Amino acid sequence: MDLDAYVAEHSAEWRRLDELARRRRVSAAEADELVALYQRAATHLSAVRSRSPDPALVAHLSRLVLAARNAITGAPAFSWRTVGRFFTETFPLAVYRAWPWWSAVATVFSLVTFGIMAYVVANPEVADLFMDDATITKMVQSEFVGYYSEFQAQNSTLRVWTNNAVLTAECLAGGVLLVPVLIVLFNNALNIGLTGGVMITYGRGDVFFGLIMPHGLLELTAVFVGAGAGLRIGWAWIVPGPLRTRGRALVAAAREGMLVALGLVVVLLVSGVLEGFLTPSELPMLVKDAIGAVVWLGFLAYVVILGRAAELRGVSTDLPEELSEAAVPVA
Repeated sequence: MDLDAYVAEHSAEWRRLDELARRRRVSAAEADELVALYQRAATHLSAVRSRSPDPALVAHLSRLVLAARNAITGAPAFSWRTVGRFFTETFPLAVYRAWPWWSAVATVFSLVTFGIMAYVVANPEVADLFMDDATITKMVQSEFVGYYSEFQAQNSTLRVWTNNAVLTAECLAGGVLLVPVLIVLFNNALNIGLTGGVMITYGRGDVFFGLIMPHGLLELTAVFVGAGAGLRIGWAWIVPGPLRTRGRALVAAAREGMLVALGLVVVLLVSGVLEGFLTPSELPMLVKDAIGAVVWLGFLAYVVILGRAAELRGVSTDLPEELSEAAVPVA
């Protein structure tokens, strides 16, 4: 293919396509022309890719074809109704459907964590395998408490939100392969169990649980939900269920997993706010723990009540209709 001659031959069509794709409104005749030029440009892109893959030209045609396709199908407009539907139906439904998975994760994680904690309390020398005496003394006397007031509240919130979002994303993504998420969860159970065991051993168990509970209940639940959704995705291609191929089962589970991931961003933001502002506050420990428990129970009630209601109504977790019915605006 003579690339220069090819560009010279079709450049006028591409310019016209670019002009039509940029217009907010087109006439009926222009809409027909837009569709025809889009189809030709898509063919040109395919030909260039296969015969003379010039990176600059491929990038230009790819952008042009994408812009034209958006103009033809109509770019979905932002809608508060869609956002409201996500938080009142789609997200709680996706979490509710995955509850056997994340509740199982929560149960096993808790058993392992408290088992490690009890073992460290019964055998204090075990802690020496992971940290020296100076580290233990520093953690018990000041480091554990100081961690929650080390940064300004807003900075701490952002840092915790980011860290927990990454951890939850690792759990959700790692669940596809099953084993990675189990390793991530065990490492966190070991860390919490070891820290809790040391604090209890040195008579600081009340401080440990008092500072963990205000944010930890919601934070860990978000991690469990992400891990459960990830494991559900991984299990879908192993046991797809009756009348479904592995591919279809995997796509369905992954779609709901992505909805869970989006919703957990907000849940983790709430837990980050609790850790950044509530945990280090001067409120009595029981008050802080009570607030954390109320927020956590509120989240569980939100998932069960709204998720179950959406399930009974037969709500779908697919994209809402308004995102798939857009058309070319015709004057």
